[in-house]
Amino acid sequence: MKKLDTLRKQLKPGKVYRRADLSQWSNAVDRHLAQLVEEGSLNKLAPGLYYAPKQTVFGAAPPEEHELVRSFLKEDDFLLTTPNAYNSLGVGTTQLYNKRVVYNHKRHGSFYLGGREFFFHVKHRFPKKLSPEFLLVDLLNNLNSLAEDKDEVLKKTLVKAKSLDRKSLLQSVARYGNTKTKALLSPALKESSYAV
Repeated sequence: MKKLDTLRKQLKPGKVYRRADLSQWSNAVDRHLAQLVEEGSLNKLAPGLYYAPKQTVFGAAPPEEHELVRSFLKEDDFLLTTPNAYNSLGVGTTQLYNKRVVYNHKRHGSFYLGGREFFFHVKHRFPKKLSPEFLLVDLLNNLNSLAEDKDEVLKKTLVKAKSLDRKSLLQSVARYGNTKTKALLSPALKESSYAV
């Protein structure tokens, strides 16, 4: 029980742990993890991934998505987003998607973490945080996967491009745009009304 108590003391409410993170405090990690899950000190989120529940006035809070993804990838180099972020551009996207997208360098595919589905996409480059310019480029990269009227969204997006910071948009197109997005934005970026 001594080792189990030592392991229990390491747990911080609200934190996500990998099995490997916890094995240093246990001589029988799988047995101890099973005991901690049974007593409610830990919740199992996915194979090898655990969460120390954080209590609120409404009960146990779910783990933060950023913390879940960070623990799953074992690094902070990723961008967590959702197609709902496109709605902030005001280009006619109004759908609410129950979809979480993770741009990263390691994993590709759909994974359930803590009962939530995340779509991991391996990308060579992505920004550290969302910007209107990146969102516009990302929207065009993913235009065919949207539920809205694509022609209408495209028309409004090309108009929106002219109101964004030209230098930032050019950089986002160059760094993150696929071939089709670059072709779609090329005329808008060349128009004289968009000149600095």
